Amino acid sequence: MNIVILDAKTVNHGDLSWAGLEALGSLMVYDRSAEHEVLERSLEADAILTNKAIISAETLAQLPRLKYIGIIATGYNSVDTEFARTRGIPVCNAAGYGTDSVAQHVFALILSLSNHVAAHAKSTSEGVWTRSPDWTYTLAPMFELAGKTLGIIGLGTIGRRVAELGLAFGMKVIAQNRSPRSISGVEMVDVDSIFAQSDVISLHTALTAENAAFVNAARIGLMKSSAILINTARGGLIQEDDLAGALNEGRIAGAGLDVLSSEPPPLSNPLLSAKNCLVTPHNAWQSREARSRLIEIVVENLVAFLRGEPQNVVNGV
Repeated sequence: MNIVILDAKTVNHGDLSWAGLEALGSLMVYDRSAEHEVLERSLEADAILTNKAIISAETLAQLPRLKYIGIIATGYNSVDTEFARTRGIPVCNAAGYGTDSVAQHVFALILSLSNHVAAHAKSTSEGVWTRSPDWTYTLAPMFELAGKTLGIIGLGTIGRRVAELGLAFGMKVIAQNRSPRSISGVEMVDVDSIFAQSDVISLHTALTAENAAFVNAARIGLMKSSAILINTARGGLIQEDDLAGALNEGRIAGAGLDVLSSEPPPLSNPLLSAKNCLVTPHNAWQSREARSRLIEIVVENLVAFLRGEPQNVVNGV
């Protein structure tokens, strides 16, 4: 079969192999594909693999040979899954590959905001310690995680792993989930209680029409002035102007964000210049180990399809 990868660069930096896919047919790999390039590159494809490249209904209507769409990610909003369903084309995603990497990144952001390691290391290299009248100094207040309350919104695989790490740090963990969950050591509460009680809030819920921008001025107003907000889920969960205002006015202590509403973000995004706001470029999932697992799942999905037993199908085909 003819297999086309439309946007391989973010997944494989040249440090991993596509051999598993090459064994299944003729493989064409593109680092990136703009929306206007997708159709031409897919005309001879039996299987398309995409990370974020857009596959619209208009494009799908012009690909009579296409039999399979593989998502090199968990989220699949880049594909018109309903139109693919009407064509009998399964859309198969990959989940679970980045759980440990994303949870680790959550705590990297939390620890960056609690201990200010990078800022202190930078100041030391600039000679601030050398000139200090004392044998020690701090640039900003530091706090222990032990005894603090960690509030988690969304207890999927990543949210549960973050809960485990929070408990290991000696934190009290409270959580909210759309469906009931029972996890040892975790108290289930409602969303407003998360915002009112937590010292650290971490978002791990999917973005839906119902919860878009649910982190708004009203909810931020419930937070402690010493609290921090972490988002490694989706940027659209946050009303960005409201969060930037709260940070700049000191109404909350900080934020660590791996996602924004538009990616890459325009320079006008208010969170890029907000006080006590750390922004990383949606790379919590980018460890080599996670990317390797992702490719393995993508290969397994295509093998299952060829066997006549498609798995991880998101559009009901």
